[in-house]
Amino acid sequence: MKDASYDHAQHLAERVRDTMLATDRVAQTLGMQVSAISPGHASVTMVVREDMLNGFGSCHGGLLATLADMAFAYACNSYNEMTVASGFDVDLLGPGKLGETLTADARVVSQGARMGVYDITVTNTSGERIAVFRGRSYRLKGKQVVPT
Repeated sequence: MKDASYDHAQHLAERVRDTMLATDRVAQTLGMQVSAISPGHASVTMVVREDMLNGFGSCHGGLLATLADMAFAYACNSYNEMTVASGFDVDLLGPGKLGETLTADARVVSQGARMGVYDITVTNTSGERIAVFRGRSYRLKGKQVVPT
């Protein structure tokens, strides 16, 4: 059973998502959608378009990393803390193909007072893992959204 503190944290994560999305030009340009958000978790989707293909006819690896980074950003800011990436590692395991919906799923592994670690998996339409990403975050002073 969910309690009032969970409901408050979930509502706050949703407000943070909405606030970030309102000015997120990269997400808007690439057609990324935040399909799920909760404290310490975010899923972001993107449909591979023709203008995203590299010379081999697959989604450019930089865009797979961008999709993973986007999910990472929403997950680590979902607590309403102003958080930035301090580093990440990405392994590209397979191609994203034209027309596929790719999903980056980010989850907190560890969150301290200032630093956090998040694991992000990118899958294709068939659910096959095509990239893994580990992000390290750093918490700045300030809030994403001031609760009402």
